[in-house]
Amino acid sequence: MAELAHLPAWQMAAGIRNGSFSPTELFEAHLGQIERWNPKLNTFVSIDENRARLQAKEADDAVRTGRPLGPLHGVPITIKSSIDVAGLLCEAGTRIRRGYIAPSDAPLVSRLRRAGAIILGNTTVPEFLMAWETHSALYGRTNSPWDVERTPGGSSGGEAAAIAACCSAAGIGSDGGGSIRVPAHFTGICGLKPTPGRIPATGHFPPSLGPFALLGVVGPMARTVRDLQLMFDAIAGPDNGDPNAAPVAPRLFDAASLRQTRIGYFEDDGRTPVTAETRRAIQRAVQILRGAGFTVEPFRPEGLEEARRLWWTLFIDGAAMVLRQIYKDRDADMYSIVREMITYAAPDPPLTGERLFETLSGRDVLRARFLNQM
Repeated sequence: MAELAHLPAWQMAAGIRNGSFSPTELFEAHLGQIERWNPKLNTFVSIDENRARLQAKEADDAVRTGRPLGPLHGVPITIKSSIDVAGLLCEAGTRIRRGYIAPSDAPLVSRLRRAGAIILGNTTVPEFLMAWETHSALYGRTNSPWDVERTPGGSSGGEAAAIAACCSAAGIGSDGGGSIRVPAHFTGICGLKPTPGRIPATGHFPPSLGPFALLGVVGPMARTVRDLQLMFDAIAGPDNGDPNAAPVAPRLFDAASLRQTRIGYFEDDGRTPVTAETRRAIQRAVQILRGAGFTVEPFRPEGLEEARRLWWTLFIDGAAMVLRQIYKDRDADMYSIVREMITYAAPDPPLTGERLFETLSGRDVLRARFLNQM
């Protein structure tokens, strides 16, 4: 039954509904993948085997007795270990939070459970989520399922590696500076960084508050775009704990109106070298989208370097300021990744109220410029 774990999540849900296989069979297939791959990849912080098996049996009963089934009924998923799952460690990769167990589910986890998903466990992260690799003093190094000598990226690297290795059908990551997008790219899966507030970040550590609420979001990760949509639909919606939440329903597009959307692309940001493989992948995507009837145009927005500078002030300088306070008098608990983050920010001027105000204002001005270019 190992092949069941290789199906996309939407086919898993459909197979359970039509009786092709049971939630327990699907759970056991994923458990087999975890037992095979986790010793090599080190993707899990907690494997909630007993509770997940019980959830699978309860899901079996719901199918057998004809009860209403949610859109993710019986689908095994995972959660990044910076998001609260009741009874599981939520240490965010730092010795400061060593042994912390979440007392309750984050709202998005509760929504996933209501949709019928089975929570297999949670996955590894770098210290305080502050790296594009996944390595920490608490968990050691997480490896790519494509090549164990390479990283799956970060900070949602454990999540990406677990999904790519078919240890999990889909999952939830978080992203303030690439932490969903980078590991999705590194492992060949799909990831969505949604609009802030669209999916509640309530129950995430560090909290998505203040300036960080403009950058930090939680979002789905999966092996197909259709699976992302399935996950997104289950968890989207406002929550009072998220400062960006708004009671605005997502827009739904039919195929005809969707094809009226222009798509822009660029092959080089002028700063980071682009591999030939990446360039070919972009060109291939352009061809496919044009063949599907979309209008696709070269478009590199003006102001990318300014956007990077503003992001650096909010994310790097802001995070360094907070981390210095958190690790004050606890230098021995600081791992190399946090030290590097603080070192990056050291040459910059202090993040005063005046500088923060200028950065936030500059962000709004640049956003308007970007929209006008479109």
